Amino acid sequence: MKAITVFCGSGLSNDSHIISEAYNLGVYLAKQEITLIYGGAKIGLMGKVAEGVLDNNGRVIGVIPDFLTTKEVVHEGLTELIVTQTMHERKNEMHNLCDGLIALPGGFGTMEELFEALTWAQLGLHQKPIGLLNSNGFYEDLLQLVKTMISKELLQSSYEQLLVSDKHIESLIDKMKQFEPHPVPEWMNKHL
Repeated sequence: MKAITVFCGSGLSNDSHIISEAYNLGVYLAKQEITLIYGGAKIGLMGKVAEGVLDNNGRVIGVIPDFLTTKEVVHEGLTELIVTQTMHERKNEMHNLCDGLIALPGGFGTMEELFEALTWAQLGLHQKPIGLLNSNGFYEDLLQLVKTMISKELLQSSYEQLLVSDKHIESLIDKMKQFEPHPVPEWMNKHL
């Protein structure tokens, strides 16, 4: 993997472990020469990941919609900054630039980005690994929810493998490198 998109909170969190793991992910990406693709902000966990990469001479590409550049949140020290017109264009660009995606703790925006990537994978629109950095057990309830979706027959059990989870950065990246893509659903290949 040459580039990983990271989704995470624009807030900083009150959990020091989550904050340090965001920074440590950036350090690890830089040391592995993996380019960080992220939302382009200098604030919150987003800023911490970028800081970890930049402090270790790594490459960071920020992708931010134009309306957020005026809110004084844009990171000025990135390797490259791509400005889009809309949030949808931003997510599409972040997806196109990467070989895999990781969600760190975050709020509604992070969840929306994560679930869109999962939905696209489920539909066979991409076959990139999607990782959860389960810092301090943040994603335990979500992982249980996936099991509940399966038990209630609202999600096929085979789709559980679309989500690669680990509480350690290095082992998460290793799992993502070993990821076996889910086959494209047959109905996606049929002409309607």
